[in-house]
Amino acid sequence: MNILIADDDPVSRRILEETLVNWGYEVSATADGRAAWDVLRAADAPSLAILDIMMPEIDGLELCRKVRQLPCATPPYLILLTAMNSKDDVVRGILAGANDYLTKPFHRDELRARVGVGAQMLSLQKTLAERVRDLEEALDKVKQLRGMLPICSYCMKVRDDHDYWQKVEDYFSEHTDVQFSHSICPDCYARVALEREESRTREHVQGARQA
Repeated sequence: MNILIADDDPVSRRILEETLVNWGYEVSATADGRAAWDVLRAADAPSLAILDIMMPEIDGLELCRKVRQLPCATPPYLILLTAMNSKDDVVRGILAGANDYLTKPFHRDELRARVGVGAQMLSLQKTLAERVRDLEEALDKVKQLRGMLPICSYCMKVRDDHDYWQKVEDYFSEHTDVQFSHSICPDCYARVALEREESRTREHVQGARQA
């Protein structure tokens, strides 16, 4: 996972970067909000960002607001860096669109925990987006079957969109995830059994007459 660090303090930025790299993350680092904004609105933007509130060009709060206005299926997870005693900044940050916050100077275990929560949330968002996409595809298939299907009244074949006739089970298997297991309903079973019994009776009568 790629993480963006936006912090104008070079010492804090370097410590964050080295810590995250040692944990196996890919890291991009910027020193001001303008550069961070350019990274976050790119097509290959990092999925998680750690943003200092006090930055030149664009501060962390404004950056959160701008990012939340971007149209994207899976929005990035935003963590704000704030001073230890700035609870008001935390509230304003959450209202601006931040997902979490981290106090400066940060504790390594707290950083690991908050980044881990962010990674888990992004994974859940990705899974949900995939399921929504699968559902939309399934609904599209259902819509294809909402119209009237031309079915032969003799052989029960279905005419498809290309004017070809095919078996009902072949048509549905092609357009949906339905799988057919051939069986026989009670009414048909009774009819078939009756026909077989009548056939055996006729054969018996014919055999008796010939004898």
